[in-house]
Amino acid sequence: MTTADARDELVDHLPALRAFALSLTRNGATADDMVQDTVVKAWTNIDKFQAGTNMRAWLFTILRNTYYSSRRKLNREVPDVDGVFTASLSVKPDHDGRMNLQDFRQAFELLPDEQREALILVGASGFSYEEAATMCSVAIGTIKSRVNRGRARLAEILKLDSDSPMELTDGATMAVLTDGGKVAR
Repeated sequence: MTTADARDELVDHLPALRAFALSLTRNGATADDMVQDTVVKAWTNIDKFQAGTNMRAWLFTILRNTYYSSRRKLNREVPDVDGVFTASLSVKPDHDGRMNLQDFRQAFELLPDEQREALILVGASGFSYEEAATMCSVAIGTIKSRVNRGRARLAEILKLDSDSPMELTDGATMAVLTDGGKVAR
C-alpha cells in the first residue's frame, strides 16, 4: 500500500474513531478534538504505518495514547474555573506605566523618515553606526546626527528629560530612546 493509499484509508475510519473517542471522553467536543489530533498525528507519521497491517488498530492506538497523554497532562494542571488562582499569580509590570507603547508609536510616527530609519537600524536592530551608514548609503556622521536628532525629538515629544526614569520592559524601545541608558537631549 502506498502512502497516498494509506492516507485515503484514514477517512474510512473517522466514524469508528469518533465513536471510540466518545466512549473515552463522554464529551462530543472533546471527542472531536481527539479525533482531529489523531488524524493529524497519523497523517504526519503515515510513513511509520506498516502496509498490510490493520489501519484501524493503528489509528485506535494513536487515539488511545493521545487520550491518556491528555489525561496525564490534566492531572498536572490546576483547575481554575473562576480565575482565582490565575489572579494570584499576577505580577506588577516591570515599567512604571508612565509611557506606554501607544504613546511611543504616535511619537515615533512624527519623526522624519530618515530619523526613524536610523533609530530602527542603530537603536532597535543593534547595527553599528558604520553598518547603518553603509545600508543607507550615507556618511557615518549623517547616521549619528539622525540618531541623535531623532532621540532628542522623541524625548521632546514624550516630555522626557535626563532625570526621567526609563523603566521600560521593551529593550528595543529603550534602545531607540536612549544612548547607553541616558535620554538623548
